Amino acid sequence: MPSLDVDVLIVGAGLSGVGAACRLTQLAPDRSFAVLESREASGGTWDLFRYPGIRSDSDVSTFAYPFRPWTGRDVLASGENIRTYIRDTAREFGVLDRIHHDQRVVSASWSSASARWTVRAETAHGLVEHTASFLYLCTGYFSYDTGHVVDFPGRADYDGPIIHPQFWPEAFEPEGKRIVVIGSGATAVTLVPALADRGAEHVTMLQRSPTYILPLPGRDRIGDGVRRVLPERAALRVIRAKNVVQNVGLYELSKRFPGTVRKGLARLNTALVGADAVRQHFTPTYDPWDQRLCVVPDGDFFSAMRSGEVSVVTDTVDTFTRTGIRLTGGEELEADAVVTATGLRVEVAGGIRFAVDGETFAPSDRFFYKGAMFGGVPNLAVCLGYTNNSWTLRADLTSRFVCAVLAHLRDTGTATATPVLDTDLEEGTPPFELSSGYVERARHLLPKQGVRAPWTVRQNYFHDLRLMSPRRVDDGTLAFAALPVRTPALAPADGGAS
Repeated sequence: MPSLDVDVLIVGAGLSGVGAACRLTQLAPDRSFAVLESREASGGTWDLFRYPGIRSDSDVSTFAYPFRPWTGRDVLASGENIRTYIRDTAREFGVLDRIHHDQRVVSASWSSASARWTVRAETAHGLVEHTASFLYLCTGYFSYDTGHVVDFPGRADYDGPIIHPQFWPEAFEPEGKRIVVIGSGATAVTLVPALADRGAEHVTMLQRSPTYILPLPGRDRIGDGVRRVLPERAALRVIRAKNVVQNVGLYELSKRFPGTVRKGLARLNTALVGADAVRQHFTPTYDPWDQRLCVVPDGDFFSAMRSGEVSVVTDTVDTFTRTGIRLTGGEELEADAVVTATGLRVEVAGGIRFAVDGETFAPSDRFFYKGAMFGGVPNLAVCLGYTNNSWTLRADLTSRFVCAVLAHLRDTGTATATPVLDTDLEEGTPPFELSSGYVERARHLLPKQGVRAPWTVRQNYFHDLRLMSPRRVDDGTLAFAALPVRTPALAPADGGAS
């Protein structure tokens, strides 16, 4: 394809990228833009992941775009329905023809002389160069090419298939099979009852340590009541607001009163599966929301346990054998297939190689401004959602913020927007508070967080709603200039800024 030269170049055509493109059509209609997508189809995560039962793990009213509310009645949505929703939204807002597929961005280089980014993308016909004055990365947070693979002892000795959920084989039939699912995160608790529903003889979830599971009603009774008394669009706004408050409230309650939330979860789970199982498998040593809280609709996971089709084993793998897995405790699990739901491999900013005026940098070198831009880097934004709430809530805030920055550039006749570090800024804790394995493995890849706003990343929608308000774009930290502002952006050895 020919090279593109646009005002805004979006990388990624998943939930975030399509949402960003739609926001540009609404809030920055004077700007030309294009979307580069590495895959043959749009949808991102929801096009890649095809394992049985895949669904959202947060309520769909907040997971959907606020400018195109979800009208379905279920609290959680299936992967297929989400994929259709993303593509229908792109079609409705006229952005389908702006998406260029099979374009894997590998590098991005900023030139102060031209005040533009040069972006190189791999295609089936070789490298293509595109240029843009603003680069917006909506690439998600994990690698599409590889998942996190654990090198279990004896793995090569096992005779059956070993499947990673990220690359689910379409031809695999679970019917009549004994299946062991290794892991206890959102993927595992979704996949296990789905495999049982598809006729597996028995499914065992093998977890290294206990996990929290929150059963949610499949339908929102309060929401259904709101729909009966209000017009549809008004009802959807109220339901979304209610769920935002509910989600933020549960997280804050978990952080401030973890013992109360722990007891509440234990009571809910005990009513569904019994005290012995809760004590053995669902009472972690960590507090709720130290790792992402897994949700199950209508307690389907516990229903499958009660039926005898599913069991949970809390132990570690000693070795794979020819016919299954031998555990450290001595038990042997016979398996016709093993699913390794052991997590994702985090990839920040799409794994793109960056340079500013010939000087290369990595995201981990830079401080994170409002969780959306890198210190000292002009006209570059990164879209990252929440780890403790619906991804889209923060993704949409970021896209609206980007549109506000573009508007300010236009209104002031300036060319660049560059976050400028405070001279006395000290490095704080890592930007994401979860202790989940995939986060811990990626600490060295993440941007740096300061000790005060706007250089901190708060997992709180109401805080970010104020921080990223269009009225706060010109905040004295984001410098607007006709020519790029060159600032020291690498964190010095003592964690401060030079």
